[in-house]
Amino acid sequence: MRRPKHANQAVPGCGFHHVAIRTADWDRSLKFWEGALGFQVAIQWGEAPRRAAMLDTGDGNYLEIFERDPVPEGWPSEGSILHFCFRTDDCDAALERARAAGAEVTVEPKTIEINGTLQVPVRLAFFKGPDGEICELFQNEVL
Repeated sequence: MRRPKHANQAVPGCGFHHVAIRTADWDRSLKFWEGALGFQVAIQWGEAPRRAAMLDTGDGNYLEIFERDPVPEGWPSEGSILHFCFRTDDCDAALERARAAGAEVTVEPKTIEINGTLQVPVRLAFFKGPDGEICELFQNEVL
């Protein structure tokens, strides 16, 4: 269930959608998030060793998990968190607001389809926040 909308200056329809993390142990991660917090797989795609899934956290938001090779010890890494994602009703307009505020755009708006346990058309874009954090804008009607 989504929280009530409040009157503010946010981009219409914009809010938190998901945080994306990496895992080197797919089964362990799914077992943990499903068992510990009761998250449920909403969509899953890809094949080992590059699977991905969005887990419904129960409140209209998601945890996205990407299967990745472990980072070798001593190598620089972005850690487990890959990016933060915000839902929006208008990806292009939201990105233009971020760009106008000085954000570095890393992926211009594009439409893709997630083909997994569901087929989900998505309009998305990426930019860097003020401290270099990777942010995604995510527009869709399904997730």
